[in-house]
Amino acid sequence: MRSTPHSSRRVRSSATVVALAALVAAGVQVGSAGAAPAPDHTAATSATAAHLSTAQRTALLAAARGDSAATARSLGLGAQEKLVVKDVVKDADGTVHTRYDRTYAGLPVLGGDLVVHVKGKRQSVTKASKAKSVAVPSTTPKVPAATAQKSALSAASDAKTAKATPLNARKVIWAVTGKPVLAWETVISGVQKDGTPSQLHVITDAGTGKKLYSFDGIETGTGTGEYNGRVTIGTTRSGGSYQLLDNTRGGHRTTDLKQGTSGSGTLFTNSSDTWGDGTQSNRQTAGVDAHYGAQETWDFYKQTFGRSGIRNDGVASSSRVHYGDNYVNAFWDDSCFCMTYGDGQGNSNPLTALDVAGHEMSHGVTSATAGLEYAGESGGLNEATSDIMGTGVEFFANNPKTPANYLIGEQININGDGKPLRYMDQPSKDGASLDYWSADAGNVDVHYSSGIANHFFYLLSEGSGAKTINGFSYDSPTSDGSTLTGIGRDKALAIWYKALTTYFTSTTDYAAARQATLQAAGDLYGSNSSEYQAVGAAWTAVNVN
Repeated sequence: MRSTPHSSRRVRSSATVVALAALVAAGVQVGSAGAAPAPDHTAATSATAAHLSTAQRTALLAAARGDSAATARSLGLGAQEKLVVKDVVKDADGTVHTRYDRTYAGLPVLGGDLVVHVKGKRQSVTKASKAKSVAVPSTTPKVPAATAQKSALSAASDAKTAKATPLNARKVIWAVTGKPVLAWETVISGVQKDGTPSQLHVITDAGTGKKLYSFDGIETGTGTGEYNGRVTIGTTRSGGSYQLLDNTRGGHRTTDLKQGTSGSGTLFTNSSDTWGDGTQSNRQTAGVDAHYGAQETWDFYKQTFGRSGIRNDGVASSSRVHYGDNYVNAFWDDSCFCMTYGDGQGNSNPLTALDVAGHEMSHGVTSATAGLEYAGESGGLNEATSDIMGTGVEFFANNPKTPANYLIGEQININGDGKPLRYMDQPSKDGASLDYWSADAGNVDVHYSSGIANHFFYLLSEGSGAKTINGFSYDSPTSDGSTLTGIGRDKALAIWYKALTTYFTSTTDYAAARQATLQAAGDLYGSNSSEYQAVGAAWTAVNVN
């Protein structure tokens, strides 16, 4: 987790459209036996996501798949366009939000994702692309794959990617910006400058050979841990020993890479169920912090939003510690569905802090839902989502050894000066992050453009001006000089999560995020509520109008 953590992501085409007949066929009911009750601190309204059992969610997904062709016709999609179900969310009032990826003539449509919202006989759609049609004149490329790979290798060289190796080139329809075109998506495997693995995706126009876009698929942020102190963690007894394997949370496992940079690592085992000693010299210590971070992140999403695991399917990710030599970062990777931590400079400062864990694993949640592109303004929103949810994890855990705050990475000393990596109350205090939106925000590194949304979230939660919260001092300004009163962190989290899971798409920018969060606030609290007004005021305060 350098100037921010990383996690594996690819540009996706998502959508949500479920025809009424499919919803009825699913026969899903809210509040059935075994569903977790809504926690008191969230917005317990009719628009809150229902806590579906695995069987209920599976039924909804199956119904949506079965009716995807009819849904495509109802949206006026062309004969060669098909919808592929990605996710489904059902609200307590019966509204169903189905997220789809799209294909054209069997090719993935990047930027073709959409979400269909159905309540009774009413249907509306949120689309990632403004293009009315994704049809292209031909699916036969004029530029061969080999030429696209050469261009991608050149882009990898410009990005200073070491050990660059082409993995594949696939034909896609590029619909994220401009008129949809046939393109090649080439993936180059390698190593970033700081030692982080690289999966550089390069999009090349298949008609002209022009590079259209690029992004990296790897996105960076009882035991005794170094950061979290003595904590209770989920383990499993096997024969005469114990394992860092938590079968109560989807089978999460924590492994030791032993300074390697590949493979799944060796599962931590111990003769007793007491792990680590709080010192870096004990290899189990970092494992305890990582295991605890995964545990608290799982519990935060489960108890706050009713979400069962990162993909909401009850299956856990895994954690790998002791990655590389002097590796000063941490990252989430979708390809292994795992969280990976380096040991820091001199292998003496593992990046296994609680908010880092919450941040990185939240990249996985974003990937499983909105799939926000990791570039431009959507990339800033992607990073901010992980900061926001990582902060939520820290407050949820309420661990006195890791006092909750609106600072990011304050324990890992990644800059070597004892200062936090980021500040949510005034992001520019890190020397690079943006406090407010401007027209060039999309050209700023996503780790710094994220400051706009982080600032919005802080203002929405706590308001403006000087104050002390949980022992930490803050002083949050506004772009328009306004004075704001926060609505509380729990409501702010509920609004952001609903916007992420039901209204954000792969291409959401700051203007669209304002609209999506207003829609979410209206769903949860009403369009005439003080919460709705606060969302608008907080966005205005960071110059998103």
